[in-house]
Amino acid sequence: MGSDLGYSRGSELISREHITRYLAVCLAIGVSGCSLVAKDGPTGANLRDGAAVTVSGASKTAGYVLVDLSSAALAAANSGTLATTPRFGPMARGSGPDVSIGIGDILSITIFEAESGGLFIPKEAGSRAGNFVQIPNQQVDIAGSINIPYVEGPVKVAGRTSRAVSADIAQRLKARAIEPQVVVSVVEHRGNDISVLGEVNTSQHFSLDPGGVRLLEAIARAGGPKNPPYETTVSIQREGVTRRAAMSDIVRDPSENVPLRPNDVVYLTHDQKVFMVLGATLSPGSIGGTNNRRFTFDNDTMSLTEALAKAGGLDSTRADPKEVFLFRFERRSTLAAAGADVSRYTSEIIPTVYTVDLRKGDSFFLANSFNIRDKDLLFVSESPSVDLVKFLNIISGITSNANNISQIAAQNYTTY
Repeated sequence: MGSDLGYSRGSELISREHITRYLAVCLAIGVSGCSLVAKDGPTGANLRDGAAVTVSGASKTAGYVLVDLSSAALAAANSGTLATTPRFGPMARGSGPDVSIGIGDILSITIFEAESGGLFIPKEAGSRAGNFVQIPNQQVDIAGSINIPYVEGPVKVAGRTSRAVSADIAQRLKARAIEPQVVVSVVEHRGNDISVLGEVNTSQHFSLDPGGVRLLEAIARAGGPKNPPYETTVSIQREGVTRRAAMSDIVRDPSENVPLRPNDVVYLTHDQKVFMVLGATLSPGSIGGTNNRRFTFDNDTMSLTEALAKAGGLDSTRADPKEVFLFRFERRSTLAAAGADVSRYTSEIIPTVYTVDLRKGDSFFLANSFNIRDKDLLFVSESPSVDLVKFLNIISGITSNANNISQIAAQNYTTY
């Protein structure tokens, strides 16, 4: 029994010695950056060390450019954001079309003669009233033509204006009628159609009025967009080319309210702009029930500070306010305007990281004027001190477990 008692005491001593050594090893590992300490992502130092180019001229080896947010960088970035906004471009230039006759249109043709006894007006006075004759309504055939009595061959009308067709018919009747005058008018438009489809309340297919119609008027005929303007993109298909613009820009800029042309197709889509926020911000689910880190825009533009505020702001127990980063792809010209050396890059689009130090008061003014873009990624780095806190929590757990083991062993020894 004595030997057993000695063995128990020896086991207890060995266990305590092992625990002490284990704690010492863990402490050494933790101080050196043990992987036991979990992270949400790279630290600010990691990102800075990995940059290929910084505005200050530091040369590194990785594939992105690091830009400290400054007044010059702000102006260049916002100009680049404005340049990426889709616009109608050439479609917005010029006035509305002089609406031409289309295939399928129904035409009314009236022919006047200067006096009776001609081709259409009989000599006998009083046999009919007026000095004109009404030709039965003509529908433009698939070849784009109509037929007029005493005019040799079909008359090409599709793609021409009523005035031009009137002059053509009069000229071709001149040799047979007495000073003929011709009036051609469109009774029913069945060609020159405009279609408004997609995210509208009532899809429409209508013929273009002779006075023309502009884009917003056509959308109004379709009952307007289903979604807010900042989440709506308008596309116009014309002669095999499609151009796009944001609905909010069309409303704000009259030049984007383009005059439509025959056979244009207007299509509205629902395009939500989003941004992502990772790192040391409040936990998902703690902000008004939002259980993710992907957020939508609340307007057609959103600043960096608005984006951080929507994500709940920086976590005061974890965040490093001097290490706030924004990831996006940027154009060479934008980075050059911001002061970055991009000579080593051959592509037009370059991976870019903007960084802002929110410990400085003026940084809030810059961040509040910095416009974020669709699919931007924000990352808030953790403070280096958070690693120590996490490690101490691990040590606290290990120590607690060791104490529990010691207490259990002591109880067992006393009982024995």
